[in-house]
Amino acid sequence: MPRPEVLERIKQAEQDADDIIDEAAAKREETINEARQRAREIREKAQDEADELAVTRLKQARAAIEQEREEILDEGRSEQQHLHEQASEQFDGVVEEVLEAFKEAVHAQT
Repeated sequence: MPRPEVLERIKQAEQDADDIIDEAAAKREETINEARQRAREIREKAQDEADELAVTRLKQARAAIEQEREEILDEGRSEQQHLHEQASEQFDGVVEEVLEAFKEAVHAQT
């Protein structure tokens, strides 16, 4: 093979190698960009899911707190009613005792 042909084939091989390297570099950049985009989408999706879960848990916690609050209020009302009934039952007896003590004090002074 004559020397100019060999040089031309070497130059062509070098050009082909440069083209392959450039194509690989472009493909690498494209792959990196796609991976970054996919990672961004995954993070956004995970954040959205975490936000939804937080809202759900907050609603559940508020519902549980409201239920517990109502139970405490019901217990308080029941206790209040019980104490009111006890006081009503003892009222007449206390009035009688106070009147007796008053009468005794009045008689003691006379």
